[in-house]
Amino acid sequence: MTTGTLIVLLLLCPVVAVVGSLAGRSARFAEAINLFGSLGSFGLAIALVCRATPAPVIYGRSYIALDALGAWVILCAALVYMLSSIYAIGYMRMLGEDERLPSFYALFAGFALTIFVGPLMNNPGLYWIAIELTTLVSTFLVAFEHEASSIEAAWKYIVIVSAGISLALLGTVLFYWAGTFVNGPVYELTWASLVTAAPRASQSIILLSFLLVLVGYGTKIGLAPMHTWLPDAHSESPAPVSALLSGALLNTAMLGVIRFLRVADAAQVGGVCRVVMAALGLLSILVGALFIVRQRGIKRLMAYSSVEHMGVMALGFGFGGLLGTAGALYHMLNHSLNKSLMFFGAGNAMRAYQTKDIRNIRGIWLRFPAQAALWLAGAAAITGAPPFGLFQSELTILRAGIGQPSFAWAVYGMAFLLIVIFIAFINHFRVMYLEPAASDPGEGHALALSAWCIAPMWLALLPLLLFGLWWPDVFWSYFRAIAQALGGGAS
Repeated sequence: MTTGTLIVLLLLCPVVAVVGSLAGRSARFAEAINLFGSLGSFGLAIALVCRATPAPVIYGRSYIALDALGAWVILCAALVYMLSSIYAIGYMRMLGEDERLPSFYALFAGFALTIFVGPLMNNPGLYWIAIELTTLVSTFLVAFEHEASSIEAAWKYIVIVSAGISLALLGTVLFYWAGTFVNGPVYELTWASLVTAAPRASQSIILLSFLLVLVGYGTKIGLAPMHTWLPDAHSESPAPVSALLSGALLNTAMLGVIRFLRVADAAQVGGVCRVVMAALGLLSILVGALFIVRQRGIKRLMAYSSVEHMGVMALGFGFGGLLGTAGALYHMLNHSLNKSLMFFGAGNAMRAYQTKDIRNIRGIWLRFPAQAALWLAGAAAITGAPPFGLFQSELTILRAGIGQPSFAWAVYGMAFLLIVIFIAFINHFRVMYLEPAASDPGEGHALALSAWCIAPMWLALLPLLLFGLWWPDVFWSYFRAIAQALGGGAS
């Protein structure tokens, strides 16, 4: 089977899930076909990672390109799509709205499809369209529960993100304009053509273009101070959607910044761009830390953790080189696993206690001992504590920064803030686990969590632990090839 065929099949999996969900109009059929679509997507994503090369291979008259970096982002997205599809079966049944579930699963699979399309786009303009499509589809998922707060979050999401990526579109146009001074007034816009033209293009235009792109896509990524949509959208969405937003969508938006950063490096302005990117990354960790300390909403706690971790990734790519790039890519995978686990646990707690307020969630150990152990392990992991995968990736990013004296401020700031976040995050869980409940958890009706709600938590935690204890050599080789292909940054 050729790589091109694998790409087509990857995109067909969610398409079939969309069509099947709408045509069948049965809740059980919709959840089944979406699950099979997600499993197929994950298997095909693994195959694409095995086939991908550091240099892009072009398909579809140069509109589609697959390289190792894009394949890695697709793999992370497919992993979250699969885990969320398993979890959605148990979670969405608890809502008691079976008549609306076919529409939900059609939107859910359509959202996954738009996420898969972005990394495959060889044209920066088409990539922008794919990112905008993710916004349009996911807006309906954010507002799916039809509560006033979720509808408000959806409007806030689409307005802020659309305004942000309008700046990204302007930056893309300016990148193209910079290339016209080298390639003539009309030329084929691809990532490669921009990189080729960059050394002879105007450095001022390239720098301005990158800053616009960074702010624009940074809004979608959730980098501070453009992050204001993220806590509302993540906290008001159904838990499976929150996992897909945090663990998959944000990575796809980060990919655009990485590709444009390569153009900036080729234009010899990458040093300034990387400093700005590192500054936004550190600011995002700071904002995440401040709001995590004082947070009272359980899903907003997870949302601000996403702001923090995207900041960590921005620092890794800003530091550059093998360690920075490898650390950021490993962080991308581990964060996708970990944040899925955390949103699944948060969704279970919300449904069990009928509240989003941390202060009203008590006695989890007594009510759900199995989930409690999984969720607590995930909480330790999300703070970067050993022996989990995020500890490995964050330590590698810190090592990348330590090797560059010009980034000492970012290294020390990141290390200090991670300690603050660890203390604050664990304190919230101390309250939920150890402080006494207002009533006996055995009294009244206790919501029973199905295996669909617990199994994906195990499926996320076990590899997260494995990747903390063992960093596979094949990952190092893969990341090294990507770092060499990206070029720029520290060596």
